[in-house]
Order: sequence, then C-alpha cells, then structure tokens
Amino acid sequence: MRERWEERTQMPLLVLAVAFGVAYAVPIVAPGAEPWVHRLCTHVEWVVWGAFALDYLVRLALAPARWAFVRSHPLDLLAVLLPMVQPLRLLRVVSTLLLVGRRARMAPQITLTTYVAGAVVGLMMFGSLAVLHVERDAPNGNIKTLGDAVWWSFTTMTTVGYGDHAPTTGLGRVLAVGLMLSGIALLGVVTANIAAWFISRFERDDAVERRQTELLEALTLEVRELRAEVARLSVPDRAPAKDGAPGPGLPSPTAPRA
Repeated sequence: MRERWEERTQMPLLVLAVAFGVAYAVPIVAPGAEPWVHRLCTHVEWVVWGAFALDYLVRLALAPARWAFVRSHPLDLLAVLLPMVQPLRLLRVVSTLLLVGRRARMAPQITLTTYVAGAVVGLMMFGSLAVLHVERDAPNGNIKTLGDAVWWSFTTMTTVGYGDHAPTTGLGRVLAVGLMLSGIALLGVVTANIAAWFISRFERDDAVERRQTELLEALTLEVRELRAEVARLSVPDRAPAKDGAPGPGLPSPTAPRA
C-alpha cells in the first residue's frame, strides 16, 4: 500500500514543489507587487508544505512498523516539524527542499545525474533568493540585486569565494555555511560518479581483453593439436611386420606384378 501511494503521489508532489518555488520567488524578485500577490504566494507555500506533511503522515500510517519508519526517515520528520517551531519563510524553504529531495531520490525514473543536476540548480536558485531576501535591506549588505545573489551562490557552492559579495547578517552567514556544505557534498557526489564511470569502463575493457586473450590461447592450442595430428597422419609407418609380413605401405613380395 505504501509503495502504491508513493508511486501515485510522486508527480503531483513534484508539481507542487515547482509551484512552491514560484510562490517563494515572486515576492523576492518583485517586492513591489500587489499585496494580494504576496498573500497568494504565502498561501501557496503553506499549502505545498501541508501537502508534503500530509504525504508523510499517510506514509507513516501505511507503514507496517511505524517506529521503524520514523527512525529510518528522520529528515522527513524534521522537515514536517520545522515550520511549526517558528513561522519563518526560510524554514518552509528548508523543509520543502528536504521533502522534495527525499521524494525525488525515491523516484525510479530519476537517475543520479538528473538528481544531482536538479539539486545544484535548486540549491543555487533558493540560496540566491534566500540571501537576497535577507541581505537586501541590511545596512552594510552588498548583495542588493538578483544578479549579485546568483553570483554569490555560484561562487559559494563551488567553494571559490571571490569575496566581492558576502553576507553580513547572521542569517545570511548561516545560509552561506549551508551552501558551502551542500556544494562540497554535491561536488563529492559528482566526482565519485565520474570516477565510478571510469573504473567501470576500464573494468569492462579489461574483461573484454581477457576474453579475447583466452579465446586466442584456446585457438592457438587447437591449432597446435591439429598440426600434430596432421603430421602424425602424413608420415607412414615403415617398420617391418613380424613373420615376414610386409609392413604398412610396402608391397608384398609374392604379389603379382602388373
């Protein structure tokens, strides 16, 4: 039952996650929008979080061992409880990213490369929007536009850190630490994936070469045995037979001549 529920809710929840991203981005990119737009975006964020929380509760109810399910899904539980601790938009972002990432990893049609690429783009987008929302009104902040925020997120995730843009508030620095750790983890996954691909390719080539070598050695052995057999058959046995009988290949002395 739980597996069937997860399969049926996979795509709807991913669509809701995209809606959450749009609802989170609009008030930050367009802060001067109408108040009803901001209220609508807030409602969409809460609805999406509520949908993921309901999904977690249903999966918990369908699990055969509920305590084992809770122990094996600690990030899901944390993502559901975070927005209830303190009503911050950033906590809703973190919780939704955790829930989306969890469901995306369970999707069989999503490969590791697709997941890593989506995680990089998602973290960069939400990191840029979050730091812009935090730092834009800071007195000494130097991240004032979306372009500055995207550039800062890219340099932070790649651990380059030019230093031309940096957060000055405490929450902005917390975001920076999160992006740094996420960037290091994702780069490690990409590096390991590339190394595993090269290793599997080399192993496959070595296996082909070993099979070819074994076939060549077997063919050489067969050719040697065939040559030995041909040589044995082509040389007649001219040893004299016992009791005066002619040996094989010699004419009989009493045989009439033609």
